[in-house]
Amino acid sequence: MTLTLFPAIDLKGGQCVRLKRGDMDQATVYADDPAAQARAWQAAGFGWLHVVDLDGAFAGESRNTGAVRAILGAVTIPVQLGGGIRDLAGIEAWLGEGVARVILGSAAAKNPGLTREACRLFPGRIVLGIDARDGMVATEGWAEAGSVSALDLAAMYRDAGAAAIVFTDIGRDGMLAGLNIAATEAMARAVPIPVIASGGLASVDDVRAVRASPAGIAGVILGRALYDGRITPDEAIAAAA
Repeated sequence: MTLTLFPAIDLKGGQCVRLKRGDMDQATVYADDPAAQARAWQAAGFGWLHVVDLDGAFAGESRNTGAVRAILGAVTIPVQLGGGIRDLAGIEAWLGEGVARVILGSAAAKNPGLTREACRLFPGRIVLGIDARDGMVATEGWAEAGSVSALDLAAMYRDAGAAAIVFTDIGRDGMLAGLNIAATEAMARAVPIPVIASGGLASVDDVRAVRASPAGIAGVILGRALYDGRITPDEAIAAAA
């Protein structure tokens, strides 16, 4: 099985940025034109894009709407979108605009009724964003620490029909420290939902390790290492195949 690669486009103030451990004050701007960046990742051979409205995640509502629409208009590959989408109207609106899959993070942690209903209404198009610090779920753009473990939250939705789980280790995100493969494997083994690894990818060795995992991890998010040139698109795609 080929590992699915998701180059990340994180949006802050209409720009493409990367954060360190989710800290909005530690944002590195990589592109002023997110649509051009999206076209570049498509041209490089990637088959998906992972787009996050960072401002929306903190505000609880979509904030980088123009940039997301520009990305959707610039590429033909599928886009999964998260950040600030907290109700059925928002989910339906973005799916109607051409988003392939909507990621529910804070909503998945705080509103299981909504999340289950979304999975039922939009089969195969809802992704659970489970973000954890030291194994415990964090929400609201990672500003709030929760009292539920990432594994327990995933287990709540094992029969909900979610398309995938994006599991992010916050402590590693943007730090080039390597993926938390052990925790990702534990989640992949615990639930029948495809799990995508996120947070800390440092080099092509991380892609190879995920690809070789006996737990069957479904995908991986590529962030700072890709933007910094520590891993090239060609290297990543070859390692994932």
